[in-house]
Parts: sequence; C-alpha cells; structure tokens
Amino acid sequence: MIEAQSLTRRYGATTAVNRISFRIEHNGIVGLLGHNGAGKSTVMKMLSGYLEPTAGLLTMDGRDYALSYREVQRSLGYLPEALPLYPDMLVVDYLDYVATCKGLPRRREAVREALLATDLGSRALARINTLSRGMKQRVGVAQAVLGKPRLLILDEPGNGLDPEQNQHMRDLIRRLARRATVILSTHILQEVDALCERVLIMDRGLLALDARMADLRHSCSLLLRVSAPCEALRHALEALPMIAGIQSQPDRGEYLLLLREDSDPDAAAGEVAQAVHATAAGLVALQAQRKDLETVFREATGSEAPE
Repeated sequence: MIEAQSLTRRYGATTAVNRISFRIEHNGIVGLLGHNGAGKSTVMKMLSGYLEPTAGLLTMDGRDYALSYREVQRSLGYLPEALPLYPDMLVVDYLDYVATCKGLPRRREAVREALLATDLGSRALARINTLSRGMKQRVGVAQAVLGKPRLLILDEPGNGLDPEQNQHMRDLIRRLARRATVILSTHILQEVDALCERVLIMDRGLLALDARMADLRHSCSLLLRVSAPCEALRHALEALPMIAGIQSQPDRGEYLLLLREDSDPDAAAGEVAQAVHATAAGLVALQAQRKDLETVFREATGSEAPE
C-alpha cells in the first residue's frame, strides 16, 4: 500500500531522515518507535504529505506522492503530535469545519460516522475547551477518520494521557485498525508491545530495525541447567546446528544457548535435551528466555530504550 524508497529529509546541513526504505501493506498497526529526535515525526509528516522529502520516492498504491497529492490526501487521515484545536468551537462544529476543508461530500454523514467511530457522540455539543486531555485526543482522532480513510497516521496519540485515558486510546486504535492501516509513532515501548503487529525502530535518522512483533517475540535463547557439567556436553552443544553461541557458567552448571534467527525454539530444546542425555550431564532445567522489546531496542540502537 505504502512504499518508501531511500526516503531522505534534510534541514540545511542537518539530515533528519537518511535514506530509509520500507513497505507497509493493508490493515493492521505498524509502530514507528524511537527516542525524541530520532526522525519519527519527520517521517510521519512525509507519509502524510505535509512535508516533501529532500530525496527518495514515496508511493501509495503505486502512485507517486508528488504527482498524485490530492488522491493521496483523500486516502489518509493524519493526527499530528500537536494538533491545533479551536477551544471555543463545539466538537461537532469543529469536525464539520475539518470535513469542509477536506472537501468531503455528505459532511453531516461523515461527521456522524466519525463521532460514532471515536465514541464522542455524547460530547458532540460540548465546547472543546471543556474536554479532558483524553477527550481532546479523541477529537483529534475523529478529525483523522473523517471520510473513512484507508490509512491513519497517528503521531504520539497517547502523549500526555493518564493510564486510564491511554487504555481507552489503545482500545480505540484497535477498533480503527479493523478497517484501516494504522501507522503509530511513539517513544513508549509498552504502546508498541500492546498494539503493534510490526515495528520500525528509528535511530538518529536511520531505520535501525524493521521486524514483525511475532518474530521478535519468537526469537529467544535457551537457559540450560545440568547437575554434572562436562566438556563433552559443551562440545555436543556446539555441534548442534541451531545453536549460534554458548555462554556458560560451568561451576553453576548453567549454559545460555543463543539460537540462530531461523531456529525453532521447541525443536532446539529437543536437540539440547538429547545432547544432555547422551553425555550423562543430568538435566535439571531447560527453558526459553525470550527477548523483550527493550532488549531488542537496545541491540538495534546501542542505547537504552525511551521511557
């Protein structure tokens, strides 16, 4: 659906985004994760069409953004990190105003559908300045979903929300992802872990990692404990094709077995158990040690995960 090829954005001598490439297919939630200043918001602005890339190509359904600007704009909804709201306007009037700016046909129907999609029906006649932070964010999402776009670009939608408001926002994003592709920019690991099927990790303008969350959760090591550690066991473990490396503490009878990326942990555990049995090392425990997103982020960027 969306493809970026060597996407680059410079501000004078500063390169905010440096030759990143990725492809995002239909539906689901993709997380764009990184520290503040990593280039996330710049990428989101380019994806939304509000900022032109300095170099590279950006397409939606094969259409070049630069040549099909209006068609692209009609296909997406965008919630910027700091959405300007008009505090004295009623929610319904604000959405009608945005629908007019977007040139949507059947504005009343579009506004009604946006209110329903974001559970704002009961606040339609409220003035925006009377709403909580969480409700104002919902108004921002409502303007993004006007016209039922196929792509939703949400920049830090949980920013500044308390835990309860954040949970409501996550539930809302999950519902919206049933009918649209959602690209979610955030610096909060828990948000990506809870919502996303895929993560793109940005680091100093570069794309440090592009992976499916299921693959990240699948990747792991095995922690082996034996009662009688011996050199024969270590040699047997080193010979196993699924083992990429071994970190051992023989005095404690512990071996941390690092698996190759394409390895099946269950199959690897079976082979390890056979090696322990063959060398009479005495199996005490064998369990998977799965990576969490914080570890993945640290390995990809060389820095601690954002809080």
